[in-house]
Amino acid sequence: MSAVPAGDFLAGMAAASRVRSAAAQAELPERELRARLRDFGPAPALILGAFDLIAEVKLRSPAAGLLRPAGVEDVGARVATYAQAGAAAVSILTEPSRFDGSLADLEKGARALRPLSVPAMRKDFLVDPYQVLEGRYAGAGGVLAILRMIPRLDLEQVVDTAIDQGMFVLLEAFDERDIELARKLIDARPARRDLLLVGVNSRDLVTLEVVPGRLDRLAAALPRDVKRVAESGVATAADAARVAACGYDLALVGSALMSAADPAALTQAMLAEARAVAEQRR
Repeated sequence: MSAVPAGDFLAGMAAASRVRSAAAQAELPERELRARLRDFGPAPALILGAFDLIAEVKLRSPAAGLLRPAGVEDVGARVATYAQAGAAAVSILTEPSRFDGSLADLEKGARALRPLSVPAMRKDFLVDPYQVLEGRYAGAGGVLAILRMIPRLDLEQVVDTAIDQGMFVLLEAFDERDIELARKLIDARPARRDLLLVGVNSRDLVTLEVVPGRLDRLAAALPRDVKRVAESGVATAADAARVAACGYDLALVGSALMSAADPAALTQAMLAEARAVAEQRR
């Protein structure tokens, strides 16, 4: 694995994603993929309470390095642990070059989650609607869409394709400008607000370090009529309680759970402390 470049991380990820998408479409054209999806049932629903977790499966992080060696633990067992501990959804990395992810991991995870009625979310650097359809075909009930990474028209096509498939979309923001774009996308789709979430990623895109205070600072700028997600920087039960106090409805937690000695216990502790705060806030 090469070192993280000092340039634009998202631009590099987007370029690599376009190459992967083109190769996939050459092998399975979109028309055929859509035809296969006609026989699929509804996407798994995201059911939320006072405060929830999107737990994450990722083998490697560009910031933290190797989190779990490939093959040490079955993806299906890991996602089941998360779901049984109370996670509302499981994010599964499918980006191969820097996160060691794959669509095969998503398929395994979604298959294990199906009987538990917990949706999988495809987390990747999506650049076109085809990749949303890929995710649905692999069993996902949701996708991540990075607001600043692709042109507005492409972003809208990604969001609308997910909505058409009945999938939830986590709109990922890094600053106020991203949040304003998220607000416009949501306001233009009032009938499907239930499928849209807005998240703040507290990681710097150049250094890939967590920026202290970003989650707290941007919380007030987030729309109040959709669920709000704190991403990155949530590693302990106290962190989960803190973001709940700021007004977030969910936290997406990856590295901390992947490296925890007892991920189920950490999931339960985060949920217990954050829900206690969320209930007080009501």
